[in-house]
Amino acid sequence: MKNSFSESYKAAGVDVTAGYEGVKLMKKDVERTNIPGVLTGIGGFGGLFQPDLSGMKEPVFVSGTDGVGTKLKLAMLLDKHDTIGIDAVAMCVNDIICCGAKPLFFLDYIAIGKNIPEKVATIVKGVCDGCVEAGCALIGGETAEHPGMMPADDYDIAGFSCGVVDKSKIIDNNKTKPGDIVIGLASTGVHSNGFSLVRKVFDITNAEVLMEMLPTGKTLGETLLAPTKIYVKPVLALLEKMEVSAISHITGGGFYENVPRSLPSGLTAKITKGSYEIPYIFKHIQEVGGISEHDMYNTFNMGIGMTIVVDKDNADEAVAILRENGVEAFCIGQIIEGDEGIIIE
Repeated sequence: MKNSFSESYKAAGVDVTAGYEGVKLMKKDVERTNIPGVLTGIGGFGGLFQPDLSGMKEPVFVSGTDGVGTKLKLAMLLDKHDTIGIDAVAMCVNDIICCGAKPLFFLDYIAIGKNIPEKVATIVKGVCDGCVEAGCALIGGETAEHPGMMPADDYDIAGFSCGVVDKSKIIDNNKTKPGDIVIGLASTGVHSNGFSLVRKVFDITNAEVLMEMLPTGKTLGETLLAPTKIYVKPVLALLEKMEVSAISHITGGGFYENVPRSLPSGLTAKITKGSYEIPYIFKHIQEVGGISEHDMYNTFNMGIGMTIVVDKDNADEAVAILRENGVEAFCIGQIIEGDEGIIIE
């Protein structure tokens, strides 16, 4: 790449050398994510990964892709870009763990108005932090400079993850039954969904709004930018100890959309209010926005980022295992007969 420089392309708004510099700056962070199976470093045309499938009779690959959404607007207003990559990883790996798959590798895609190497490297550092937390490798990615298509300070990030699970261990909800207990795994806050409503509620058009100090001792900006919790390692630890019949990642659509997705027809999750403490930020959003309780549960995670369904005899042990592995957990409901999908009362 010594001779790779185009004065004409730079005049059009694309500096290819900035891309090369960004790759140099992020290499050390990317190396932190290396796990057995990684065959190449970043910079090639494709990321190579050789999975260890020993012990699996019928390995099934599971993939997931997602972005961060308009939460990015807050990162841009605060000029804070070191955690948004964690959100990108979380939105993908938390999805594929729902069927019991262990994430193997991740790739990211960043579209940016102007490629500032240090800024891109900071974003990717967050991606690497997320990969380390999920136990998967960042084996590739792309940074695309889009002058004229988006403002210089704007960017978007999306990701893709691939995991593997033995076919006989896929969590497909067929074993869910009345009497099973619904366990809720605590979220770190709003996570990465509902931000179009959040921005409307607080009229977030400048950084000053985000400086509001909340009773929790943190600013509104700090609270809203808290990265999405990655549940991979605690859930894998649980799966090693017991059978799980259903897992739901609580993202867009909140409780009402996501919990029923993991249940078979004829069964309903009855969620008990007061079974856990709803974080202040959700109460604040509801009060300031004048939002109905139904819409809150239909938009936000309300303090529960993932639900897991287990046999009632294993519920207490499951909660203990999850807590021992770094995530607060609560018994928040049970499975009953019915076609409602979910009842919150």
